[in-house]
Amino acid sequence: MIDRYSRSEIAGIWTLENKFRIWLDIEIAACEANARLGLIPAGDLATIREKADFNVERILEIENQVHHDVIAFLTCVGEYVGPSSRFIHYGLTSSDIVDTALSIQMKQSGEIIVKGIETLIEKLRGLALKHKKTPCMGRSHGVHAEPTTFGMKMALYFKEFQRNRDRLAAAIENASYGKLSGAVGTYSNIDPEVERHVCARMGLRAEPVATQIIQRDRHAEFMAALAITAGSLDKLATEIRHLQRTEVREVEEPFQKGQKGSSAMPHKRNPILAERVSGLSRVIKANMNVALDDMTLWHERDISHSSAERVILPDSTVALDYIIHRMIFIIDGLIVYPETMKENMERTGGLFYSQSLLLKLVEKGLSREDSYALVQDIAMRVWKREGTLRELAGRDPKIGALLGERDLDAIFDMSGYLKNIDYVFKNAGLE
Repeated sequence: MIDRYSRSEIAGIWTLENKFRIWLDIEIAACEANARLGLIPAGDLATIREKADFNVERILEIENQVHHDVIAFLTCVGEYVGPSSRFIHYGLTSSDIVDTALSIQMKQSGEIIVKGIETLIEKLRGLALKHKKTPCMGRSHGVHAEPTTFGMKMALYFKEFQRNRDRLAAAIENASYGKLSGAVGTYSNIDPEVERHVCARMGLRAEPVATQIIQRDRHAEFMAALAITAGSLDKLATEIRHLQRTEVREVEEPFQKGQKGSSAMPHKRNPILAERVSGLSRVIKANMNVALDDMTLWHERDISHSSAERVILPDSTVALDYIIHRMIFIIDGLIVYPETMKENMERTGGLFYSQSLLLKLVEKGLSREDSYALVQDIAMRVWKREGTLRELAGRDPKIGALLGERDLDAIFDMSGYLKNIDYVFKNAGLE
């Protein structure tokens, strides 16, 4: 239910109805400020407040003729207001309204996404704590390295999504600026007090220096925060997809009652949700490039950025909100197989103890180069299934001359790999 509600809410921010409603709020607030300055009679302001409204279909009808969305909007509002509408949009240029409204939409959508990230963080916290001491194989290059815990894997993402939350919050703050300074930002036909009043009313700060538009580095930063968060989601989804492979099968995303995995193979339980997260993250990350291109405009303004923003900002915020809630669902219902994790750790005959064996030989006085060569030699034999690393180490005369049974027992002790997990969790704020 929360998934559907959130997505419906964030999609509503980008509807024409909501956009024009914000435009109207900005125009009325500007009229209020101009009335304070003595430019609009009190009676006309009262009429504007009472009658100002719009109809989306009518705006689109007018726009089809004039080919200018703000003019179409103002014409439609004027039809509701009557003669007093001559004071609406006084001294303003289109981008004063459009850019200020866009900042509000970015803020509104960003705040919803932050809430979703916070929910995901809490789900990751719970999973990390639950499996804090659940051993599993750590892998580098996809190959067994040394043991870690599944809780450690989740602790990593717990911290990463905290950074994503903070990064997006900062980007929202830097995008929450309005601008009502006229055609090229010089306030030539509008008092700066109008901008201050409108921005305060709309929950924004006034842009210190603008041209006809708010500069698009703010929008690029916002888009970057979305894209990086999408990258983290893709990263987590890819980890889950790898761990769900048949040959690994250490975790599995939720498989719901009645769900089918394949039209041909009834046995299939595919990581389709994680794959969906990965797929949509690519759309969001690709949109980042467009936002960077939108920063470059001709002189005080052109509109090459405008059409692109109408696609990338709604699409990216809606898609990111969706995949965040998909990941919340995955993490909340993730099936974890500790026994399979243990079986996978045992598959390589204790090869992951190789560094511990190497270091112990160094401690006993053997050079690192000789120690490495000695351990690598028997490790290659383990790969050939000639025995476990412990067995071959125990039979090797060079190793036997330096290490006794008690030394080998200490080396081949799993607990050594988990002894500092508490330290990591404390550092991560996971208590």
